[in-house]
Amino acid sequence: MNIRDLANLGSPRHLSLAYHAVDPQWPHLGLSVPLEAFEAQLHELARRGYRGVTFSEAVLGNSPDHVVSITFDDAYCSVLEYALPALRRLGWPATVFAPTEYVASGRPMTWLGEGYENRKRQLTWAELSVLAGEGWEIGSHGRTHRLLSSLDDAELEDELAGSRADIAEHLGSCTSIAYPWGEVTDRVVEAARRAGYATGSGLWGRVVDDDPLRVPRQAISAGDGRQRMALKTSGLFWALRSSGLWDALDRARGLHGSRDVYVSRTLKARLQAILALLR
Repeated sequence: MNIRDLANLGSPRHLSLAYHAVDPQWPHLGLSVPLEAFEAQLHELARRGYRGVTFSEAVLGNSPDHVVSITFDDAYCSVLEYALPALRRLGWPATVFAPTEYVASGRPMTWLGEGYENRKRQLTWAELSVLAGEGWEIGSHGRTHRLLSSLDDAELEDELAGSRADIAEHLGSCTSIAYPWGEVTDRVVEAARRAGYATGSGLWGRVVDDDPLRVPRQAISAGDGRQRMALKTSGLFWALRSSGLWDALDRARGLHGSRDVYVSRTLKARLQAILALLR
């Protein structure tokens, strides 16, 4: 099956794609998508009839059009430097999910190890304000990027309500959250609801209901060439993700637990399994 075949598998009406960095100065295979690839992906989505909107608009809006929400976790500086100009040329806004303690302190996140510290820094409040002025949505990614399910009730409230208050104080409002590490659990979702969020997203798991606080996004990495990108945005892929087959693939890969918990490092294996089904 070639790229054209994949592109012709149908197009979901709503795509939510999760990026991290778009940075030619930071060659991180997992998180930093080359600028040329990012621009090509945007233009291919536009060619297929997609219109770019913010995450919350895609989730809560009633547009009859095909819409795509381009989102960025961690608020890396390359979002302003490189992603904004590329999206501006199409007239598309996007959404940034910011870990507010790192935004406030100016310290780069440390979970990626040593090196490229100047490229791993988070956007400042002033820089996030520039994006908000361009029509972008600024959502929460917690305060400290900790795994929310591992926290006690007080810590969880601080991460959720505290980060929302941080963003509202500096930018006026915050109604969306991307759960750190892509994890979605019942307890965390209900805590996010109590904290006042209207929309929320993880990265793992199948599409199970219409809860706006459980919207799955598809992670896009530097390793996604044209064929993989076509697959990840195809109607067949999202039909599979909405079916029990996705749960079966999880179980086959040893991902146990309730259907609401998806903290997985096996996305590559999942995609390889689906590609095998398509051959």
